[in-house]
Amino acid sequence: MLVRDVMTHPAKTVAPDTKLVDVAALMCLYRYSGLPVVDADGKMVGIIAEKDLLHRLFPTLEDMRDGMASVDLDKMLRQYKDVLNLRVSDLMTAGVVSISPDMHLLRGAAVMVRHRFRRIPVTEDDRLVGMLSLGDVHKAIFQANLAGMI
Repeated sequence: MLVRDVMTHPAKTVAPDTKLVDVAALMCLYRYSGLPVVDADGKMVGIIAEKDLLHRLFPTLEDMRDGMASVDLDKMLRQYKDVLNLRVSDLMTAGVVSISPDMHLLRGAAVMVRHRFRRIPVTEDDRLVGMLSLGDVHKAIFQANLAGMI
């Protein structure tokens, strides 16, 4: 079984100049934990994840070292409005690890596990062709075993 047999395609994507308020809306409405970032030519240039948006709200290591008692957590929550005014390119992770659609499904899953990913972009010639999640992998293996295909 190959990645191409199981991956989700087409994948929902965003552009580097997309406002984060739009990305956050997609994440909250459709329960996306992350979205691939592609340029105008369809080339994969990064990924934007919920953790990227929320990271700016978390106390820093310095805050924790100095004692959390002095940290105004409610003020930090209000800073989310500032994050929403940014663009995807301001917070995205570039140089994303991806897998090939012709890769064996378990090899693709192993790449995800090794990097502690729950989802991974599937690319051909640096162009996004789909997304693979651990849920996709599990569902495919489950169905194949029930059908006696393995």
